[in-house]
Amino acid sequence: MGSYVRVSERLPLPHDPDEAVVGSADRHDQYPVHVCRSEDDAVTRLVAEIGGRRVALVTDDTVAELHARRLADRLTGTGLDVVMTSFPAGEANKSVATATALLDWLAGTELARRDVVVAVGGGVVIDTVGWVASAYMRGVPYINVPTTLLADVDAALGGKVAVDHPTAKNLIGAFYQPKAVVSNVGYLATLDRRQMRAGLAEAIKKGVISSPELFELIELKHSDILAADPDTSARLVHGASAIKCELIAKDPYEEDLRRPLNFGHTIGHAVETVTGYGPVLHGEAVSFGMACAARIAQRRGLLAPAALDRITGLLTTVGLPTTLAELPAPLDAGATVAALGQIRKIRDGLIRFVLPVQLGETVIADDVTDAEIRAALTA
Repeated sequence: MGSYVRVSERLPLPHDPDEAVVGSADRHDQYPVHVCRSEDDAVTRLVAEIGGRRVALVTDDTVAELHARRLADRLTGTGLDVVMTSFPAGEANKSVATATALLDWLAGTELARRDVVVAVGGGVVIDTVGWVASAYMRGVPYINVPTTLLADVDAALGGKVAVDHPTAKNLIGAFYQPKAVVSNVGYLATLDRRQMRAGLAEAIKKGVISSPELFELIELKHSDILAADPDTSARLVHGASAIKCELIAKDPYEEDLRRPLNFGHTIGHAVETVTGYGPVLHGEAVSFGMACAARIAQRRGLLAPAALDRITGLLTTVGLPTTLAELPAPLDAGATVAALGQIRKIRDGLIRFVLPVQLGETVIADDVTDAEIRAALTA
């Protein structure tokens, strides 16, 4: 004999057919961020978060060889049903074509609505797979396992998922929060110094906009961080994750486009677009964007010259670009200003610059002129 669940929904019809019907949908998402020092600890946390569901593990070809195949085998060894795929590494593959191929692959698996997609990799993997998870079956749970410093402190957190378009970075995407984040700082030992520096840019950003303490930690310990020291890296990732989660909670869906977290990203995203998504790493573009925004703030009298020197000095000390000459690819200032037009469309017709005033304090300006931008770019 079958079992039944009785449902009673006796609703009255409204009396006035001319009155607007109001639809509503409230959602409150929470997820844990686990910062681990070893893969053993990460696997334990990951298995607990998966909760016995099927797993579709997605990574890129580079991370597949370094970590993801081993991780998939370890998950399978715990009794989980795991399938895995990968796509070519690099920002150029953060695309609609890659996302479509992943959706086709998922459609050929046994993954059900409550099963779990696990994204293992850096920002490209996490952004792309997060968007795919948001679209597949109108949204399946996903867990981020970041393998780069940039993903640890930024991309894996906040639920901003997207792929790039030739006209603008992250043009096609959604807000879709992960089920959990499991960060294993042990993976950082396989990164080269350039990738570590790029990730550190996003941590420096958080220090400038909201945490003098984090900024000072990086000033004191940047050598240990760049060397992937596990204890120092765990302290940095834990602190940066807590700060970003706190800031995101204030406005998780960007209803207010005046967001300090965009510091360095207005120009940074334009740099990535103009250079073709790849020659300049995201963190390098953000570093250059932060330096430009800080110069605009100093010229407006908002930021003391000594504070400008401290911000650009730390970026330079860790090996990040602050001038056109230091960027790893040629950049045309005019084309960069023109690319800001697409960002203006995304941001409600305005270019909003986050300008630092002092560590932990910023202002949002929507009146920065093209002349100011050009001067900052070419300084």
